Amino acid sequence: MIALARKYRPKQFSDLLAQDHVAAALRGAVAQGRVAHGYLFAGPRGVGKTTAARILAMALNCERRAAGTGEPCGDCESCRRVWTGQANLDVVELDAASNRGVDDARDLRERAMYAASAEGRHKVYIVDEAHMLTREAWNALLKILEEPPPGVVFVFATTEPHKITQTASPILSRLQRFDFRRIGPHAIADRLRQVAAAEGFTADDDALQLIARNANGGMRDGLSLLDQVRSFGDGPITGPLVREVLGLIGDELYGELLRLLAERDTRAVFPLVDRLAEAGADWGEFVAGAGEVLRAVLLAHLGGEALGLTTGLRALVQQHRARLPVADVVRLLTIQAGLETQVRHSGNPRLTVELLLMRWALADRTVEIGEVLQAMGKGERGAGSGTPSSPTGNAAPRPSMPANQLRDSAPLRPTPPVSDSTRSPLSAPPAPGPLTVERLRALWPDIVASARAASPMLGTLLAESEVRGVAGSVVTVAVHESAPGHAAGLEHKRDAVAKVIATYADGNPVRIEVQVAGGAPGAPAAATRPPRLTEATANAERLKVLRGKDPTLSAAVDALDLELLE
Repeated sequence: MIALARKYRPKQFSDLLAQDHVAAALRGAVAQGRVAHGYLFAGPRGVGKTTAARILAMALNCERRAAGTGEPCGDCESCRRVWTGQANLDVVELDAASNRGVDDARDLRERAMYAASAEGRHKVYIVDEAHMLTREAWNALLKILEEPPPGVVFVFATTEPHKITQTASPILSRLQRFDFRRIGPHAIADRLRQVAAAEGFTADDDALQLIARNANGGMRDGLSLLDQVRSFGDGPITGPLVREVLGLIGDELYGELLRLLAERDTRAVFPLVDRLAEAGADWGEFVAGAGEVLRAVLLAHLGGEALGLTTGLRALVQQHRARLPVADVVRLLTIQAGLETQVRHSGNPRLTVELLLMRWALADRTVEIGEVLQAMGKGERGAGSGTPSSPTGNAAPRPSMPANQLRDSAPLRPTPPVSDSTRSPLSAPPAPGPLTVERLRALWPDIVASARAASPMLGTLLAESEVRGVAGSVVTVAVHESAPGHAAGLEHKRDAVAKVIATYADGNPVRIEVQVAGGAPGAPAAATRPPRLTEATANAERLKVLRGKDPTLSAAVDALDLELLE
């Protein structure tokens, strides 16, 4: 009995799945008589490269080719001999894996010099696994590919075109290259459904989806898997039967994984791994499948739907997605991407999977700052403080995450109230007056607000400083000891600071001198060595800038003892 992958191999260009760009080009070339002398078909295994080469050979030598379309009839003697792989004088298939040497290439070159068996026919040489040819073999074919005899067509098929580029890059300029695409799960499942109907057996949708997903984009692999499952028994093909024959991981195990992640149930990690080990599951396959399930949760949140999922798995995704927010799923997928390779190459993959699941279960959960502040407002209002709450009035912070681990990646969405530290500069600043220390200190909040409107960074720097002294037109600004690194920033922005202060002076130009508080008067900032910048100090500086911009966030930081982690 002939295998399904051979029995249902396409006979025409229009039958090629997901390769419309290749089929249209080859069909047009045959119909217009513009067939090239050399082609390179590149793509994954089982997507139709050799089949397309055979259809091209059939079309070039078909006795009843459709006029104007370039499609072979598929029924004449020539087409049948090509399609079944029988001996044919004009169509020769070679396996480069076993005919890869220079002597084989020379023999092919000599045979190509002979004319076709009849006038009007073409000699077609199909070389499969072409990347296996040696450099010397390619060199032997180089001349005939550049100036081939009339009516000779070479078709090279390969799954690794980069090896041809490394071994024989001059060959590529003599060939027309077509890249074949992987076939989608839906297209494979539809084709398998047609084959099942033609063969007279039943297969449910879950079974076809599982086979299509494990075909990995190859139609040949999909038909071979269907043949394998069909031979297991005479009854209908079901999802559980496919899992048993192919050794796939059950949906219930992925459902248990989603539950323990949603509930952060670390105690369930080791029993789940024990069940996987008892079932003989492949650890790499489980981790890859877990990533696909989490990706399906992410798509469900964003209004999409993952392809190739069974009905039961889709129901599990919908059941648990509400307890797995988008930000958490993205973090879990990031962890999985970093450990998937280690699982496949680890000497103890079970331990690696256990560590991965523990990291997933213990991963920090995100919380919206808006929800935290909203809950704070509701609590203060209940205590009689009079602080207004959010208009929604029904949100509460997620308690699953410790407050001191709130990440700065959480969206900052609350609208800050207007306060003295963030108000816009006065529309009508005080009239210019004498340049004295007392007057500048009294006007310093307005000067900071004006500087912040022009440059948030400049306003932040001035907010951490004070007026130390005034000598004529020279104003000495001292940076607080708590932020000595700001002195260098003020040094770079002395002209901008002088311009802001001059608007409050009597019109005379102002010069700025910067020093660190506690130093001798007039000591320049350049004499103070700034501290070494570390990750902790950088995060502290970033948090200080954020607090200066948003007083509501500053209040939340003080109330909840938050810190910036990354």
